[in-house]
Amino acid sequence: MTDVTIIGLGQMGLKLGELMLAAGKSVTLWNRSADKAPGLVAGGAQLASSPAAAIAASPVTLICVYDYAAADEILNAPGVPAALDGHLMINLGTGSPEDARNAEAHVTQHGGRYLDGAIQAAPSQMGQDDTPILISGPSAVFAEALPLLAILAGHPSHLGERIDAAAFMDLATLSYVYGAFGGFLHGARIAESVDISVATFGGIVEQISPSFGAFFKHEAAVIESGDFAITESPLRISIPAVERILRTSKTLGINTELPALVHSWLGKAGQAGLADQELAALIKILRAG
Repeated sequence: MTDVTIIGLGQMGLKLGELMLAAGKSVTLWNRSADKAPGLVAGGAQLASSPAAAIAASPVTLICVYDYAAADEILNAPGVPAALDGHLMINLGTGSPEDARNAEAHVTQHGGRYLDGAIQAAPSQMGQDDTPILISGPSAVFAEALPLLAILAGHPSHLGERIDAAAFMDLATLSYVYGAFGGFLHGARIAESVDISVATFGGIVEQISPSFGAFFKHEAAVIESGDFAITESPLRISIPAVERILRTSKTLGINTELPALVHSWLGKAGQAGLADQELAALIKILRAG
């Protein structure tokens, strides 16, 4: 028996294997194409001949494949359902909340224990004290898995018992990431349209990001409290700010979809009498549909 099995040897799966070996863990591997394994095998890992053999070789499996369709195919491969009995399966791929619920049902139906996870870092960022990994599932199972998870991330976040919590939080954080990236690209278009260095713009974004992270954390607390009294940023000052972005974008002849959307939200907020509340009160407009 080995300590842990890793299924899926993309860039992230390879990194998981490296970290486990570096921590002194014995590792079994399986990947659809075995040509990805030689480096880890040279480092002491064992390569299994099938998913079932890989799962049977360890008490815990980390599965890190492209999506839940690939994971589902593996979990239903010959011999795997029987190998799940008494096994701890931790899925670190990406998928929907429904995917997480279905995977848990399949594993537990066959006598196994299941945690659903989401890695919110690049392979090069794994294994650090601040590496973010989101985990959801039974607290007792999380406690059992924590020594292994702590090798991958200094402080894995357990989001609670409901198995789909990590998938929902992954969607929530990705909404922020892609929204912010859309704003970044729009800012880059403003910069390059007037011959200002986009690289300089990127450096300024890096400088202001920590303070805005703290601001968003504050606004999240405001939303959760339900008290939208002004504490940091009155909503009213954002209305003309976004109006300037939209007007200038039109003048420059660049895409205006993003500022037009935010301008629309803020306009509705002003009409709804929210101007003299904290900026986070804008969520009331989104709640209205």
